[in-house]
Amino acid sequence: MCCHDFTVMVSFVASIIGLSLLTKYKPFDDEMRETERILFQMSFSYWLIYCFAFGAQKLIHTDIESVITTLKITTALSYFLTFSCIISLPLHKFAIHEVEE
Repeated sequence: MCCHDFTVMVSFVASIIGLSLLTKYKPFDDEMRETERILFQMSFSYWLIYCFAFGAQKLIHTDIESVITTLKITTALSYFLTFSCIISLPLHKFAIHEVEE
C-alpha cells in the first residue's frame, strides 16, 4: 500500500465523520450559513464517492474494460465536483460580503 492509498483511506474515514457531524445539526435560518453547510456536505459526499471509486479500482481486478472505465470516469468526475465545491465556498463568502456592502 503506497502513501496515496493510505491517505485516501484516512480521508474516507474523515469524510464520514465530517458528514455525520454536518447532518447532526438542524437547518439554519440564515440563508448564507445554510448554503455553506450544503456546500460542505456536497464536498464530503463527492469525496466519499471519489474514495469509494478509487478503492474499487484497486480492489477489482477484472478484465471487463467497461467496469474499469466507468470507475475511472466516476473517480474523475467526483474529484472535479469536490474541487468545485471547495472553490465555491470562499467565492460564496466573497459574493455575500460584496452584497452586504
